[in-house]
Amino acid sequence: MRDVLEHDFSLNRTARTQSFVPRYLDPASRLGEVLFGLIMVLTVTLTAGLTLAQGPEGVRQLLFAAIGCNIAWGIIDAVMYIMDRVTVRVGKVRLVESVQRAPNAPETLELIQNEIEPELQELIDPEAAEGLSRSVLTHISGAKITRRRLTKDDLFGALACFWLVFVSCLPAAIPFVIFSQPRFALRISNFLLIALLFFVGQKWAQCIGTNRLAAGSSMVGIGLALVGVAVLLGG
Repeated sequence: MRDVLEHDFSLNRTARTQSFVPRYLDPASRLGEVLFGLIMVLTVTLTAGLTLAQGPEGVRQLLFAAIGCNIAWGIIDAVMYIMDRVTVRVGKVRLVESVQRAPNAPETLELIQNEIEPELQELIDPEAAEGLSRSVLTHISGAKITRRRLTKDDLFGALACFWLVFVSCLPAAIPFVIFSQPRFALRISNFLLIALLFFVGQKWAQCIGTNRLAAGSSMVGIGLALVGVAVLLGG
């Protein structure tokens, strides 16, 4: 009993001390937010570089463009996160209501099977898949529905999205603080952003279990291609 209590206390302490962002966003979501921020700031700085003023004015122009871009897109991404969470929650409530109102068992099982990930059902045989659906049905049939449009975790998750997008632009802003020549600062900034794209690709490789060098190089290529598309289309 003492070992169990110590284990539970250790888990609770780990949850409390876990850093803010990983508490609300999974690794794939975190990498996606950082990638999004890097692409946005690259798009803006490259576009701003086409009409760049000389001297300190040009440096300030690029600095404000880099920071302002990610503040704006961080807010947009945070709002989109909240909308997604609310949509998912409402969808779950509607599923429970549909299951509880279904007139017969076959129709009820069909509703549940349509909601369970097809990839998951492909991993098990038909009998096990039906057993999984029946197990879910047992829990849903007597579930009490709590209608909550927005929760505290939704707001914290949105804040985590904003923070990651905003922080991803800070390395790009550093050269504009250090160097007085805007063109040179822009080159250093873009180099740092490309290096960060490579780093994000390596982290992504750890998540999916592939070659880190290949994933990093691919991420650089994909990121630059997306930036090119955005610039060409007026983004």
